[in-house]
Amino acid sequence: MDNTRALIAISLSLLILLGYQYFFVPPAPEKTSPKPQEVTSAEDVTASASQNQQPQQLQTMPAVPKGAENITASVPLDGKDVTIETDLFTAVITENGGGVKSFRIKNHKEAIGNGAEDKELVKTTQWQDLPLFFSWGVEPLQFGVPRFLSDQEKVRLINTEGQGRVSFHTLLPSGLDITRTFLVDNNGYQMKLLVDVMNKTDMPIQGAPFMRLTNRPFTPGSDSYTFTGPVVFLNGVLEETKPSDLEKGPKDVTGDLSWVAYGENYFMCGVIPEKKEGQSARLSLADKDKVSILLTSAADTIPANDHKQYEYIVYFGPKSLDSLKQVGANLERIVDFGWFDVLARPMLSLLKFFYRLTHNYGIAIILVTIIIKLLFWPISQKGIKSMQNMQKLQPKIAKLREKYKDDQERLNRELINLYKTYKVNPVGGCLPMVVQIPIFFALYKVLLLAIELRHAPFFLWIQDLSAPDRLFVGLSIPYLGGIPVLTLLMGASMFVQQKMTPTTADPTQAKIMLFMPIIFTFMFVNFASGLVLYWFVNNLLAIGQQWLVNRQAAATT
Repeated sequence: MDNTRALIAISLSLLILLGYQYFFVPPAPEKTSPKPQEVTSAEDVTASASQNQQPQQLQTMPAVPKGAENITASVPLDGKDVTIETDLFTAVITENGGGVKSFRIKNHKEAIGNGAEDKELVKTTQWQDLPLFFSWGVEPLQFGVPRFLSDQEKVRLINTEGQGRVSFHTLLPSGLDITRTFLVDNNGYQMKLLVDVMNKTDMPIQGAPFMRLTNRPFTPGSDSYTFTGPVVFLNGVLEETKPSDLEKGPKDVTGDLSWVAYGENYFMCGVIPEKKEGQSARLSLADKDKVSILLTSAADTIPANDHKQYEYIVYFGPKSLDSLKQVGANLERIVDFGWFDVLARPMLSLLKFFYRLTHNYGIAIILVTIIIKLLFWPISQKGIKSMQNMQKLQPKIAKLREKYKDDQERLNRELINLYKTYKVNPVGGCLPMVVQIPIFFALYKVLLLAIELRHAPFFLWIQDLSAPDRLFVGLSIPYLGGIPVLTLLMGASMFVQQKMTPTTADPTQAKIMLFMPIIFTFMFVNFASGLVLYWFVNNLLAIGQQWLVNRQAAATT
């Protein structure tokens, strides 16, 4: 096998894989939502319910419950907002429909700099579009928007190990009495949601509970390299659905459904039903970037003057493996490192270990790169020497090719004999690169997805290892904005490494290979600076190793 052809093939494979992600179209910007729907007050709903509680036969809830037409009247909702505050987040739940109006994470900001607001995960405004909108018997968009009455105005858990509790109650004209209870503590980003549905009519009613999770991108248009959209954990397998795949119509999901979620690179909103059996979900797209996940439990019959209770675990927060594992239900599987997951997770642990020692993720990346390079040092050493030996044999190989140019079978035999005589492995120079490709992609995924790198500073102008590196010098550079100093250094180091590396290519192939540093520099210009830092340091280490081998070779001649 020709060494140069193998090198070109591997380089092009890497180029295609990285370039695929580079040219993703970013999410569309968020559109302005319509004004909230107007409904009657809770007193009107209660009065209407007392007038409509007539005996009925066992039946499935109609498309609109009896009396539900009174829910959407001309009187606007005037429910108040209830705040739940812990050491980690601040949630605002509205009495108007009972959805989550706001959810801000305290340890993560919207942007870098003093005065930046806590990260907001709720980007919808209509009452029925707020996350965790619940209905029973009919789907949420047909259910109307009831006003709930809360038993507290605020739950505050700051520097305490206790548990907070707030309940929201409404009586619908159909005779359904619904109570939503949130239980929170200071142990994580999860909340427990208990929904009690009471049938206050004189006859049993049949229907099913619906929990609706509606989201828009948490940071619209910020990243085109990673997945943003609905995710389900179905039959023990993670399934991601691109919003563009829902443009033709909704997608129904049935089976052993552990949880549903809306996620992007660093954050997520997820719902875990108490029972995963009998669950189904419908994924749909409203507008270009508003995704609805409708979680439906198995049908129930609620006897007259009896009730059913449904339990959910709600996780709104960062995609941190430690926090997700704490919740359980395999929720940590939403952090998807792809094919190289088995390598990526130990690398992330090693990265966090070095961070605890250095308190700088940039230095941690450098140390991880050095560790990886040391592990592969012997293999790389053999590969470099093999390429040098192949380079020395090029004159003999050229003569054989000329001599047996019309007899390919004889040429192959003569080449094999030549390799055996001089104890040279023709693919020896490629093997180190092939072995390291899984390591590179595993680390690439870690540096791309690890929330630990979001807004993590390195030094000088690099203040966010998850963002492209830019040095702003007082003038705006077209397309770039600032100067990608680290990326340019990476490209230069790649060029130096290539010039130092022995090659068996003919002059034409050698000239083509000189374009590789330019292509990689262009490709990396919008990659996270953490990934560019890894590649740059790896190039420097490779240059140092090549210099040592060249020096040893010169000493022996």
